[in-house]
Amino acid sequence: MHKFLASTYKEFTLLIRDFGGIVILFVMPLVLIITITLIQDSSFKTISDTKIPILIVDNDKGDVSKSIINGMQDSSAFEIIEEAEEAIAKEKVFKGKYQLAIVIPRNLSKDLALKVNQNVEGIIAKFTMEDEVASEKTVIEKKEVRLYFDPATQLTFKSSVKNGIDKMISKIETESIYKAFQSQISDDPNESIFETENFINFKEVSLKKEGQDILPNSVQHNVPAWTLFAIFFVIVPLSINVVQEKNQGTFVRLRTNPVSYATVLAGKTAVYLVVCIIQFILMLLIGVYLFPSIGLPTLDISGKLPLLFVVAFFAGLAAIGLGLLLGTVAKTHEQSAPFGATFVVILAAIGGVWIPVFAMPKFMQILSNISPMNWGLNAFYDVFLRNGSLLDILPEIGLLFLFFIATTTIAIVYNEKKYAV
Repeated sequence: MHKFLASTYKEFTLLIRDFGGIVILFVMPLVLIITITLIQDSSFKTISDTKIPILIVDNDKGDVSKSIINGMQDSSAFEIIEEAEEAIAKEKVFKGKYQLAIVIPRNLSKDLALKVNQNVEGIIAKFTMEDEVASEKTVIEKKEVRLYFDPATQLTFKSSVKNGIDKMISKIETESIYKAFQSQISDDPNESIFETENFINFKEVSLKKEGQDILPNSVQHNVPAWTLFAIFFVIVPLSINVVQEKNQGTFVRLRTNPVSYATVLAGKTAVYLVVCIIQFILMLLIGVYLFPSIGLPTLDISGKLPLLFVVAFFAGLAAIGLGLLLGTVAKTHEQSAPFGATFVVILAAIGGVWIPVFAMPKFMQILSNISPMNWGLNAFYDVFLRNGSLLDILPEIGLLFLFFIATTTIAIVYNEKKYAV
């Protein structure tokens, strides 16, 4: 026990003397989580609260074009700017002045009415057993509503706009068919025979557990994600610490004493585990107290603190095990520092810290299962968003603990074989 405490004290002394390492461990994650959360929250507000200016070239000047324009205005997402010529609108969008231009073709309203009337008359003739008029029907060409997008526009924006316009046009065509039928079977234009309101609607229902609403927000996603990123970033100063001991001869002097490598690693584990817990506490304080004061949602941790600390504890162990293994294998600072930082970024990328796993390609979704950050993130989400119990997070924290045992064991075995007499 005395050897363990002495090793722990040594690690604590080395840590507090390294000002740059303290900045990396504590200040950098706080700046990172505040910056990322503000950017994401601002992006969300920009999409939902600010109107996007778009160009519309109305060559139709009819009821259909008016319905499209009114529908775009009613969405409260767009600011409609009319443009006279298609070529000018196209050029403005291409130069990036506008994200979208909509070109409504000529005679759209007139030709749609003709096409619908032809179809309705044909159907009524079949039902009334009347002979169809021998004269040929007028061939009406299909119409195209052209959309010009800025080349830099994101695919999600394109899809949402196209889906919205397609829905509006489908509704206009349906209403035109109803009106055509009504004009054929009723002499009273004010008589309402058909209901044009949608029979099927969509309703979002918030999932509940034990009577509690589960309403995720950007803070509940970002705090656990970037907390894990900060925790796993300890592998950089930790691995540098191990390499530095080997290069300065400290480790050689330790081996002259009756101290096992496992005891040395245990001291490092204790100190850096405390560092991980402090990082986690600081992240929670940021989410609970700082975020509301700068206009961000408050992090709700009521009744969840014990389980959150359990997840942070085992995530810290996994990160420390990886740092100990890297420091044991690496021979120089140039090997440990760049590789450690890059490896953390890779684990974060495939683990779902930056991009949700469900949005990744199938191969990357499968690959994400090997990232300890993904295990920790799922455990945090179980607690924050799904009101999970200890039993629910047991698989994830079990994997994190096994990862710590495996990496630490490999480090000890590798060291013993390397320095075996």
